Amino acid sequence: MNPETMMAVGDVELCVQTVGDPRDPAILLIHGAAASMIWWEDELCERLGAAGRYVIRYDQRDTGRSTNDPAGHPAYDMKDLAGDAIGILDVLGLERAHVVGRSMSGGTALILAVDHPDRVETVTFMATTTGDPNLPPPTPEFMSAANGTAPDPADHDAWVDYIVRVIRTYWGGSPFFDEGHVRALAELDASRTRELASTDNHFAIDTPGPVGGGFGDVSMPALVVHGDIDPVFPLPHAFALRDALPAAELVVLEQTGHELPVERWGEFVEALVAQTGRARR
Repeated sequence: MNPETMMAVGDVELCVQTVGDPRDPAILLIHGAAASMIWWEDELCERLGAAGRYVIRYDQRDTGRSTNDPAGHPAYDMKDLAGDAIGILDVLGLERAHVVGRSMSGGTALILAVDHPDRVETVTFMATTTGDPNLPPPTPEFMSAANGTAPDPADHDAWVDYIVRVIRTYWGGSPFFDEGHVRALAELDASRTRELASTDNHFAIDTPGPVGGGFGDVSMPALVVHGDIDPVFPLPHAFALRDALPAAELVVLEQTGHELPVERWGEFVEALVAQTGRARR
């Protein structure tokens, strides 16, 4: 991994990290709500780099070391988050990238693909949804954990315990859940985040769709990656998303919830390397 870099993008400062050769096809990894870039784990990024890809991960606003707004008062929306992604490509001197939007950031990836198609080589939607209200809701177990009261961020140990409990629920009962591994990531996340209380701002932002259309207007190759026991967006969300796109491949990861277990990295890397090897139509 290259060292983390603080990057001025418009009126915000974003923490960005890359791995691989800048001459290789670029993959821009955008994680979901309240998740800093460290949840795109080091070894996963290094595997993609070793496969001949230039990997870019970053802390979105209100996560990690990037700019944060006051807790409960985000002064931006999803279009601004898409603008941040474009700004990173600009600073890195990249004409376009293969975009991966995970969970909430599937909406950001859609804005990029529809409103900025000249900057997106291919698009991957991971553990996300079309937003159709007729699709199955999250599981009761997930909703119970998600609606729990967070502890005071000043209490480091309580905060880490809380994050581990919530993330356990995101796994949806997957046998691959490793509490020690998740706890280590939660500890790292808590230690490098500017303002822990602000990470929940992502749940308070407006999420407007693209100006230029919707999923049916995605013009580049698309990939949908989804766990078969995702408790946040149950599997029918993946089928609906695949069907909403003009031409998309679907990869279903078995015994996988909303998170990506180490045991499924090989399948994910293989699918993403194949996806990012495709030329635009």
